[in-house]
Amino acid sequence: MQTEKVPVRIYASSKEASRAVAHRIAAIVREKAAAGRQAVLGLATGHTPVNVYKELIRLHREEGLSLANVVTFNLDEYWPIQPRDIQSYHYWMRENLFRHVDIPAANIHIPLGDLAEGDVEDYCRQYEEQIARAGGMDLQILGIGRTGHIGFNEPGSSPDSRTRKVWLDKVTRKDAASDFFGEENVPAAALTMGVGSILQAREIALLAFGENKAPIVQRAVEGEVSSAVAASFLQEHPKAAFYIDAAAAADLTRIAAPWLLGQCAWDAVMERHAVIWLARKLRKPILKLTDEDYAENRLADLCHRGGAYDLNIKIFRQLMETITGWPGGKDGGKRVLVLSPHPDDDVICMGGTMARLAEQGHQVHAAYMVSGYLSVFDHDVSRFADFVRGFNKIFGLTVEQTVAIEGHIDRFLHQKRPGDIDTPEIQKIKGLIRRTEAIDAAKFCGITEEHMHFLDLPFYNTGRVAKLSISRDDVELVGRLLEEVKPEMIFTAGDMSDPHGTHRLCMEALLSALGQYKPASGLSPQLWLYRGAWQEWPPEAIDMAVPLSPDELRQKRFAIFRHQSQKDRAMFPGPYDSREFWQRAEERNIGTATMYDQLGLPEYHAIEAFVLHPPARSAHLASQLTKAQ
Repeated sequence: MQTEKVPVRIYASSKEASRAVAHRIAAIVREKAAAGRQAVLGLATGHTPVNVYKELIRLHREEGLSLANVVTFNLDEYWPIQPRDIQSYHYWMRENLFRHVDIPAANIHIPLGDLAEGDVEDYCRQYEEQIARAGGMDLQILGIGRTGHIGFNEPGSSPDSRTRKVWLDKVTRKDAASDFFGEENVPAAALTMGVGSILQAREIALLAFGENKAPIVQRAVEGEVSSAVAASFLQEHPKAAFYIDAAAAADLTRIAAPWLLGQCAWDAVMERHAVIWLARKLRKPILKLTDEDYAENRLADLCHRGGAYDLNIKIFRQLMETITGWPGGKDGGKRVLVLSPHPDDDVICMGGTMARLAEQGHQVHAAYMVSGYLSVFDHDVSRFADFVRGFNKIFGLTVEQTVAIEGHIDRFLHQKRPGDIDTPEIQKIKGLIRRTEAIDAAKFCGITEEHMHFLDLPFYNTGRVAKLSISRDDVELVGRLLEEVKPEMIFTAGDMSDPHGTHRLCMEALLSALGQYKPASGLSPQLWLYRGAWQEWPPEAIDMAVPLSPDELRQKRFAIFRHQSQKDRAMFPGPYDSREFWQRAEERNIGTATMYDQLGLPEYHAIEAFVLHPPARSAHLASQLTKAQ
């Protein structure tokens, strides 16, 4: 039984998927050049296609790929916006592709966001005419929004729609909030190619990466064609394909429940996944599942050897073994390193476990990988500047020094526009605010200040939401920390759904450093992954579940409160949940405990969950992808 109505190519990582698309583009460009013709490309912007463009740049620089015969048409642009604004797609395309390759400027077309309202309709018609004169697009690159939009074609867009001005959906504006330093700064409208314009491309490549895209990918690929999900119209295109990573594939039937499609190759990972899936579907404890339950849900072959009873006992015991009140073991004295991408990820995601490790006699180090200054509001800078001025008066700093500090801060913040890059002085003040909060929170969890480390990885220090790639300097800083601490256990963020990619880059730096790290003991440290503020591990993936009492969960809340600059309203709360981080953390921890209880395991108030790296489910999927290729 086939549930996917459009070709879907799953890759182990977003970089591999991006590389595949870039090489498809290169093949088209070379084929057209050999025939003496232009290649016409429809381009997209944002976090999703950036690695496609990086690979094209590499091919241009290292393998001689010329793009001189390429004509480009971008999908969309915000309106109103100036082309020079750092959030504009003109700026983004210039920085991420055009200035690095040899596409002639005359061949580049991006919708204008600074048009007068009365000029928009004529301009959009002319944009369509330009595409037609170029011969139509040979390949269109797309991303997909959480509402299923392609370009800025929001739910309700007609399959015949053409380039036009559209009003942006609230979800889309919320998703863009991090780029504009607040949802209130996101333009209300945009110019976009229509669904009909997109579908006229001879080939379409849609990219989707990360767990947060899994639900909408499943709807677009397996659901009905509907204007409620614009991406579903790709099912009707003769040469469209989805290029996705394993995380974005998680909800596809062949990944989430492959036994529904026919014969399944059973192993320990799939057994556990299937039993938990069945228990949750039927809302029954694992030990109460029957042979009939398995048979009626296409799982009869799973329990044919010893019957439901033996299988239930096996999976129940596996889950029981994940529960521990001693996350570092009962001996104490282990060197434990908690790596926190941002200054508050540690207490938000594992504040209870941190405190437990410290209480049980382990030497706990907390390391903060980036300064987090981008997440500090300007009014907090003013508040702390007032404190500094009062401090200076009390402790005798000269009037000239105080006036100089005051003047710079007041002048800059008064004239600053949303998205403007802070001066180095302001960046340092914001970084110091985050640092002092992290120190206060970690102390509250029982960690001493001499065991706190602030790496300030260079990739983060762009002044913008968009980050640099990981460099040797980033890896070396993490490597020096490993040499200093000599950890036996490492905890870090394994969640890849943070809205601006910092967690992914921090994980990349850590794994690169671990690959070069040679501990004197010869034993590599255990690497445990916690999830960030946006998502929890599914039960079939959890390797360690640390129960928290009501008092411990309350103490964790107070530790999160130490991050006052993120309290009440965070700069980048993520697009999925507007609640405060402590509220999300508590609901998630209580939800994990409730889920364990529903599966028939002991009932706890709350649970913090961890996965041992490499995750067994990811390794299983990677092996399946390797076999398929």
